[in-house]
Amino acid sequence: MRLGFSVVGIAFLLILFVPNIRWARNQPDGYAEISRHESRTLLALERIGQVATTCTAVAFVSPQGFELPWLLWLVAALMLMVLYELAWVRYFKGGAQLDGMYAPLGPIPVPIATLPVAAFVLLGIWHQSPAAVLSAIILGVGHIGIHLGHLQELAGR
Repeated sequence: MRLGFSVVGIAFLLILFVPNIRWARNQPDGYAEISRHESRTLLALERIGQVATTCTAVAFVSPQGFELPWLLWLVAALMLMVLYELAWVRYFKGGAQLDGMYAPLGPIPVPIATLPVAAFVLLGIWHQSPAAVLSAIILGVGHIGIHLGHLQELAGR
């Protein structure tokens, strides 16, 4: 684990934020209602995880850089982010409907929530930063938990 400024972390955050900004400007009908029922505990974990993951993604650099086998962790993380972008493309092309946000991508449940969390865990491994991995796990508990709750609520309608 080495402190520094991670251009790779910035790139991952940009990949994460761009579709979220587009989504935030035009949230699907029904999202405001479904978000009212979120667990406060999960929401707190999500917020803590968001801040911590953002900070650790930028503040740590990989001591091994782009050397094998460490590079494989970065490649795997990048592949997950590509799948994440594909999930967003599917969502927007599908009419940006509420249920489209929660549709699985193959065997991956709630991919818009799951994929970036998994990618940031792998990025933390590449950075060799337990703090980055822990931050992403905290984010995942909150973020994925919230999205699974939304999915259950939609199924009950």
